[in-house]
Amino acid sequence: MNLDLSEDDTRFRDQVRRFLDTALDDDLRRGAERCGSLFQDYATNIRWHRILYRQGWVAPAWPRRFGGPGWTLVQRYLFQAECAAAGAPSLAPMGLGMCGPVLMGHGTAEQQEHYLPRILSGEDYWCQGYSEPGAGSDLAGLNLRAERDGDHYRLNGSKIWTTHAQHANRMFLLVRTHAGDKPQQGITFLLMDMDTPGISVEPIIFSSGDHEVNTVYFEDVRVPVTQRVGAENDGWTVAKYLLEFERGGGGAARLEALLRRIRTMAAATPNGAGTLLDDPDFRRRLDEAGILLDGVRMSEFRILSALSREQNPGPASSVLKTRTGNLNQRLTELALEVAGLWATPHQPELRQPDSLEAPVGPESALTASARYLNARAVSIAGGTDEVQRNIIAKLVLGL
Repeated sequence: MNLDLSEDDTRFRDQVRRFLDTALDDDLRRGAERCGSLFQDYATNIRWHRILYRQGWVAPAWPRRFGGPGWTLVQRYLFQAECAAAGAPSLAPMGLGMCGPVLMGHGTAEQQEHYLPRILSGEDYWCQGYSEPGAGSDLAGLNLRAERDGDHYRLNGSKIWTTHAQHANRMFLLVRTHAGDKPQQGITFLLMDMDTPGISVEPIIFSSGDHEVNTVYFEDVRVPVTQRVGAENDGWTVAKYLLEFERGGGGAARLEALLRRIRTMAAATPNGAGTLLDDPDFRRRLDEAGILLDGVRMSEFRILSALSREQNPGPASSVLKTRTGNLNQRLTELALEVAGLWATPHQPELRQPDSLEAPVGPESALTASARYLNARAVSIAGGTDEVQRNIIAKLVLGL
């Protein structure tokens, strides 16, 4: 692989840097810095979303014909890396990274024409209805029933761990339309308005104090058949296509920014006659994390190289997902250690970007505990590590 940037890519990178210097104000940076959840808070997310939309950069991976910038793979990677380095907020992936691409691949022309512009503008904010109580990571073990009733489906059941359902006005979801011989059969993919009668959202509060996920209940909820994506009972095909986007890589830049933050915190933390950064054991663990980060970055480059040659990266995305998630957990452990006792005060309300109260302890310790707790979920979200390792064992090791 040649990792040197071309002149065009260098100019593009410099253009992105200039834009970020002017577009990112103190409120946006504070919102990103105070985020202790896996997902950015809605207010900061949607404000940054609309700024990028006006710039034409909100959907880096979308082709030009659907409203994207038509960037190359290298340009998308550079944009992501520069946003992370600048401390920009993250964007919710449910619309831009999941529902949008699946509509491009499987939606009707009418669905694409209606929904894609609304996803780009932020007018529609989506949540994902996949997981169900009792099913765990078995996506095919869903039981939310959808019975045909004329030109509608009538839904009864529930979904769980539904991220940002309290903010979303739309949901894409999987429902059971037929009991097939295999659990993957008889599943249908639907789009739904969250204001539809019969829907109720119940919050699930994390131990960190964050309200990120919910349980969603359906009682005789009527969804038009025209809101189906793909054929009836063939939703598993659509779901697998969507998961390719949910499990994609791209975390090295943000992990690198987190590692730099930890080094800065450690350099400001007294330890004996020096600082925590002078401690040989702590510095060794930082260096080990840096080596693992190099591995994640090179894995991303290998995937980027394969995609640029129009090759399928295959199980590499599963390798990258597990390594990225595990490294994120390791880094949050180090950050918690640096914060020390200052990580113990329970201050979730102060992590809101509009909070004007001074935290107990240094600002850098405000999110340490929340990020540590919430990072435990990355071994499960988007496909558990066990599922990913099964894929690796089968497709890489031939077991």
